[in-house]
Amino acid sequence: MNFYQDERVALFIDGANLYATAKALGFDIDYKRLLGFFRKRSRLIRAIYYTALMDDAEYSPIRPLIDWLDYNGYKVVTKPAKEFTDSMGRRKIKGNMDIELAIDVMQLSDNLDHIVLFSGDGDFRSLVSAVQAKGRRVSVVSTLTTRPPMVADDLRRQGDQFIDLADLRDEIGRDPVDRDSRQRDRNHASVQAPDRNFEEFVDDNI
Repeated sequence: MNFYQDERVALFIDGANLYATAKALGFDIDYKRLLGFFRKRSRLIRAIYYTALMDDAEYSPIRPLIDWLDYNGYKVVTKPAKEFTDSMGRRKIKGNMDIELAIDVMQLSDNLDHIVLFSGDGDFRSLVSAVQAKGRRVSVVSTLTTRPPMVADDLRRQGDQFIDLADLRDEIGRDPVDRDSRQRDRNHASVQAPDRNFEEFVDDNI
């Protein structure tokens, strides 16, 4: 993994994509440890998390995560999501954040040396190419270890380096004991959120 202590680095996190990737790998992200990991290896300038929220976001199961990120070193970018039912009668949520993420990358890239993109979405290949043309390095974080892989091959090839999320499990994964404790706390809360995380419902390909 190639980082330099004097590099100005920013993390751009496609929330729904990262959630799906970590779930496929069977672990939860500890976002405090994630920040610490990159702060040790570079000059971390910004960490931005992108996610769509339902209109009744006050009651969204992802709201506790959004609030925590807001107060703990992350900038959170959200927009309203739209719910619909597909032809199979399944609940889907339209909440693509690609444009918001791409605009931020282009606007901030002049003040950065290294961009870390947490997404496997092949739509970002052109964005990666554009900032590389400005002399910036780009690392893509996703995984090849699932079947099928969670990262588009053209995006992986375009990046200056590819970081497999599976290799970061010990560095940024949540302690299972902590996870179990949090689950017990939720189970005993007077008002419980739905069992499934909101990010599970987001359809990035719409």
